[in-house]
Amino acid sequence: MINQDGKLVRTENAKLSVLNRGFAYGDSVFETIRVISGKIMFWEDHYFRLMASMRIMRMEIPSSFSPEFLEKEIQNIIEANDLSTSPARIKFAVYRLQGGYYSPATREIGYVISAEAMESSFYLFNEENYEIELFKDHYVASGLLSTIKSNNRAVNVLGSIYASENGYDNCLLLNEKKSVVEALNGNLFVVKGTTIKTPPLSDGVLNGIIRKQLINILKKTEEYSLEEASVSPFELQKADELFITNVAQGIQPVSKYRKKEFTHTVSKDLLSKLNVKARLG
Repeated sequence: MINQDGKLVRTENAKLSVLNRGFAYGDSVFETIRVISGKIMFWEDHYFRLMASMRIMRMEIPSSFSPEFLEKEIQNIIEANDLSTSPARIKFAVYRLQGGYYSPATREIGYVISAEAMESSFYLFNEENYEIELFKDHYVASGLLSTIKSNNRAVNVLGSIYASENGYDNCLLLNEKKSVVEALNGNLFVVKGTTIKTPPLSDGVLNGIIRKQLINILKKTEEYSLEEASVSPFELQKADELFITNVAQGIQPVSKYRKKEFTHTVSKDLLSKLNVKARLG
């Protein structure tokens, strides 16, 4: 079942026009949300990021879009797909309504919410080999637009094809200043000793939900010091650990970048802290 503009419809009956602006111009934003037994993980952060993304895209936010209303819409699709007692992945997409060319005829929006089952209720630590490389064919533009979850993911798609063709599990993206920004599907953290570094939003980094959670965790611990600063490609091979964060996986440790192999002690410790916060949050 799909929630389309507040109406539950069967997946095969859900339809969008070929003139939909999300399809025609990438005039759309989305959130990927994890739900555990009916409980939305980090809902407040997701809600405010969605609202910020819509404002940046100059979409008209409906007066009905309160946190309570949207939470209920998500709960409805969870129940309709018999996922109330299971872990689930939600995609909440918002698009500007049809009309116009580059200049839209309206700023009003429509939305689609879909749900699928996930395997685990909480984040599991993946110790399998995970090799990454830089993707240098195209760059992420530093600035505000790159921080939101929009439908404009051409660089991520091309980077994913490059990784697949060359036997890598993931790639790291660069901005026009040749700084490392993030992975294809999540934020990057670089560990050197007890210092943990992650690129700043001003470099064009996605304003990731788990990134924010980890930053809050690190600010409250005396074990590690956090640094939000630009990351040079040269720093990657000098690091003790690299790991990638996103809502679906939590923390994914990197085992190898070029000739450098990494440990995963810190990422394992932080994953346990993240799971505690998810349970309490």
